[in-house]
Amino acid sequence: MNEPGASSTALQDLQTPAYCPIRSPVLRWLLLLAAVACLAMGIIGIFVPGLPTTVFILMAGACAARSSPRLHAWLWRHRLFGGMLRNWAAGGFVSRKAKWSASITMAVCAVIMLLVPAPVWAKVLSISCMACVLAWLWCRPEPQAPH
Repeated sequence: MNEPGASSTALQDLQTPAYCPIRSPVLRWLLLLAAVACLAMGIIGIFVPGLPTTVFILMAGACAARSSPRLHAWLWRHRLFGGMLRNWAAGGFVSRKAKWSASITMAVCAVIMLLVPAPVWAKVLSISCMACVLAWLWCRPEPQAPH
């Protein structure tokens, strides 16, 4: 039971933001296909080091918001993916856990890049890209802890 005057923040956190459909059926189907493809890549990224999960889930959510209210609501309320979408929608927040996970994964990938035979320019380029992404990621605000 809620206290008088208290808002039900748990319910508000799970409420799906407004669905903004595309009128063109062809474009809507293309966006739905993109949403499903991004979701698949995000799921694969959970298991494959170096493949980003969060970015693909955010792209899946954006595409689903314009193409499929059912998929969008499912993503928004999903136990694993919903938090990422809600944090991003609330202000571009990235959790500290996600930052550390990305940092460790990219460090492992950088070590692998240094150990495999590849042109020096490819190693420098890939490690530089990872360093730029990590710098950007650690500059993102973190969500407030519930009081």
